[in-house]
Amino acid sequence: MANQVLLNVFLGFMWMFLTTTYEPVAFLKGYFFGLLIIFVFRRFFDSRFYLLRVFALINLVYIFIKELILANISVLKVVLGPTLDMTPGIFAFPTSLEKDWEITTLANLITLTPGTLVIDISEDKKILFVHAIDLKDAKEEIAAIQASFEKAIMEVSR
Repeated sequence: MANQVLLNVFLGFMWMFLTTTYEPVAFLKGYFFGLLIIFVFRRFFDSRFYLLRVFALINLVYIFIKELILANISVLKVVLGPTLDMTPGIFAFPTSLEKDWEITTLANLITLTPGTLVIDISEDKKILFVHAIDLKDAKEEIAAIQASFEKAIMEVSR
C-alpha cells in the first residue's frame, strides 16, 4: 500500500513538473491521473488498490462513532434510570485477528466504547477478556463485536 501511495504522489509531482504549473491544483490533477494509472495497473502490485483501504478506514471510523454514540445512550439509560438495573459481567471474546496492531486496535476500540473494557489478552493472543457494565447475553455481545469492529479491522488490514 505504501508503494502505491508514494507512486501516486510521485506521479502528481511529475505531472506538476511536466506541465510547468507549480500550483496545488496542478498537483491534484496529477494525483488524480496517477490514481487512474495505478488503478489500471493494480494487478501488478502485491496488495490491493490502496483507495479501497482508505474507504475501509473511513468505514471503521464511522462504525466506531456510531457505536460510541449508541453505547453512550445505553450507559446513560442505565445510570440515569430510577433503579440501577444492570448486570455487569466478564466474557471471553475469541478473535480471529493475528497481527499485534490489529489486536491492539480492537482492544482500544472496545475499551473506548463506554460500558466495555478489555481487561486482559490471553498468552496466545486469541482471546480478549472483556468487562461489560450491562451484560445481557455474552454470545450476542461477541457476535456484535465480530460483526462490527473485527470485520472492519480485517477490511482495513487485509
